[in-house]
Amino acid sequence: MTLLSRKADYALLILSYLHARPVGGTARAVAEKFGLSRPFVANILKELCQKGFVLSHRGVKGGYALARPAASISLADLLEEIEDGFRLTACNETRDDHAGCSLTAVCTVKGTMAEVHRRLIGVLRGVSLAELFDPATPKPAGLAALPMLAAGGCCSNQTTENTPA
Repeated sequence: MTLLSRKADYALLILSYLHARPVGGTARAVAEKFGLSRPFVANILKELCQKGFVLSHRGVKGGYALARPAASISLADLLEEIEDGFRLTACNETRDDHAGCSLTAVCTVKGTMAEVHRRLIGVLRGVSLAELFDPATPKPAGLAALPMLAAGGCCSNQTTENTPA
């Protein structure tokens, strides 16, 4: 089980690519860089445009660029937009309808899981995309508890001390 969908994972890759290239890039260049399907990259870029994370430029020198600095975008902001409301469990729905779980009325861990969700979102709000994309950026103390982020990101081939190689 993963907490990030493939779409969210690829959105992070795409945004990291654009972050490293202030002049921007094309869907084709991103797809080639990461060995991804160009239509899938184009769809994610379209959604990132609609959600205000990237800008598109038409024409011969067209392509995509970040709409705002990566330092001003939290990981929670991205996930909540890309995942249509990031949540840990079905009962952590941000709306009042709990259609995702039939046990809401009798669940004994709902309140505790809501607190875990609140804390997780708090950590994700404290992580900017710039911190993920720039290895030299000092990481907040809370990231030390997240080996995936401390090791360089979700797609990193690096291992941490506590992770078997």
